[in-house]
Amino acid sequence: MTNSLKSDTLPGGEHIEKGNMRIAIATGTRADWGLLMPLASELRRRGADIRVIATNMHLLPECGQTVDEITRDGFGPHATVPCHGTPSEITADTLRGFSETLTELQPDAIVILGDRFEMLGAASAALLTGIPIIHIAGGTISEGAFDDSIRHAITKMASLHLVETELCRSRVVQMGENPKDVIVTGAIGVFNAMNVTLMNRQELENSLDFSLDGNVVLATLHAATRDPNPPAVQMKNLIEALSRKMEEDPEIKVVFTYPNNDVDSSALIEAIEKFAAENNDRVLAIPSLGRLRYLSMLRVAMTVVGNSSSGLVEVPSAGIPTLDIGIRQQGRECGESVLHCGSETAEIAAGLDKVLSANFRKKARTLPNPYFKENTPGLMAEAILSREWAPFPAKRFHSLQK
Repeated sequence: MTNSLKSDTLPGGEHIEKGNMRIAIATGTRADWGLLMPLASELRRRGADIRVIATNMHLLPECGQTVDEITRDGFGPHATVPCHGTPSEITADTLRGFSETLTELQPDAIVILGDRFEMLGAASAALLTGIPIIHIAGGTISEGAFDDSIRHAITKMASLHLVETELCRSRVVQMGENPKDVIVTGAIGVFNAMNVTLMNRQELENSLDFSLDGNVVLATLHAATRDPNPPAVQMKNLIEALSRKMEEDPEIKVVFTYPNNDVDSSALIEAIEKFAAENNDRVLAIPSLGRLRYLSMLRVAMTVVGNSSSGLVEVPSAGIPTLDIGIRQQGRECGESVLHCGSETAEIAAGLDKVLSANFRKKARTLPNPYFKENTPGLMAEAILSREWAPFPAKRFHSLQK
């Protein structure tokens, strides 16, 4: 199930002193590693022994084989947990795989971000093997997806809560968590957006082999797992609305990234690829931009459209509008540069008209972002490393079957 890579040295050859706090970091997608990498770097800078455990989409070639990005960033990974099938099958695979890995690794604690189903498996494994959980981004709301329930479940398993806003903190405390264990750190994605050295337009074009002249729209549409309107229909509606806008404005280009594998994503990917093939000089379909190219694209794009949480959290700090489609992010706190619309073609088209207007784009440049806080990775690292972790030894748990 797992492929553990044992090492007591950092990738650059620096030796890890025995006794330093060992922190595991779970990551399953391109998006969460982009958020977790600055924290991993800050923890390592302060002397922690960081062990990244990669799973799910990172290991899938059709999703961009983004485990390679973890390697390029110098963090191993130290173990991989393959998983396949439906969300419930993936959750079962990650529960077993993380149980094996954590029992072997015995970290002081494990960092788990957000609300995806593979992280539910990882969190359950940590809980049942006695490893304390550090949960990032609890207390947010996304009513249109089952992620909402998963996020709250992980909150109740966690020992330390690193939340993004005061409103998120109040929700976690209302769930019965000790206020001393709930720390407001801001959103790490916002820190990335404001502090990463970005690629310029030419570098980005060379990397993508795609011209970004004109008016660029960055699009990502994931499945809204609690929306009665099927994901394939919503994708069709978005593509129709984009096509109409492209007919009206020949300067518009679209960069379309693939959805997560929340459900069978093949139909959604097929629609994106068909759209790109029919407009190959104006539409780019790409499995994953990765952290650097994604953040660099925000400096080039006129707007972000779709239903990714990034559109509500990170994008406002880039000073461009977000068109949030459908109910996936319903209930999530956001700034005024985010415009919500329904998932029908006419609703999306009207939303595109507004976010692409000169007035709305000018307004978006100056609006505040509620997820901003100074030095988010530093606040997180301090909260983690200042605690005395006391894992319950896994050897005290005995298999029910001999």
